[in-house]
Amino acid sequence: MRVLVIFCHPVETSFNAALHQEVLQGLRAAGHEVDDCDLYAEGFNPVLSREERLGYHSVPSNQLPVKRYVERLQWAEGLVFCFPTWCMGLPAMLKGFFDRVLMPGVAFDISDPAHVKPALTHLKHISAVVTYGRPRWVAWYMGDPPRRVIKRYLRLLTGGSARISYHPYYHMNVATPTTLGAFKAKVRAAMERFA
Repeated sequence: MRVLVIFCHPVETSFNAALHQEVLQGLRAAGHEVDDCDLYAEGFNPVLSREERLGYHSVPSNQLPVKRYVERLQWAEGLVFCFPTWCMGLPAMLKGFFDRVLMPGVAFDISDPAHVKPALTHLKHISAVVTYGRPRWVAWYMGDPPRRVIKRYLRLLTGGSARISYHPYYHMNVATPTTLGAFKAKVRAAMERFA
């Protein structure tokens, strides 16, 4: 399978960076063709400009500012996100990717505004590896926005056809080397089973 990995963390020595490596190694060990998109390393600009917003509904010219990312998304049959939860949401860099790339003509068709159609129907599997500083009950109390974005919003954009898997690690604030090691192994195994 052709898999686009979207990694979002600014620190190369972080636990998220270690998880990113587990994702890549697991997918490659399973024989997948992997496109590794490290948003920070690539210098992705998350800011939706005034001009982009004004042209947001003008398909296909709306895609020109992020053409390379649109092409990579359209190439993929699977998506794997790897990111931390900050302020109970997506990091700004990743939110900007969603804002700028998941646009009309790419993620959905709004040619008939009363009947918006999904456009990511080519995706077979979407997965996310996500860390949280707080415990699960706090995320639940806050509505767990990252989980909802991956499991509900992205599923909607695929027309409900993609398999969705979510791999959270809660309460990083009290993590131990043993629990972190066990989670890395769990992530690697999940990527080796990715299909």
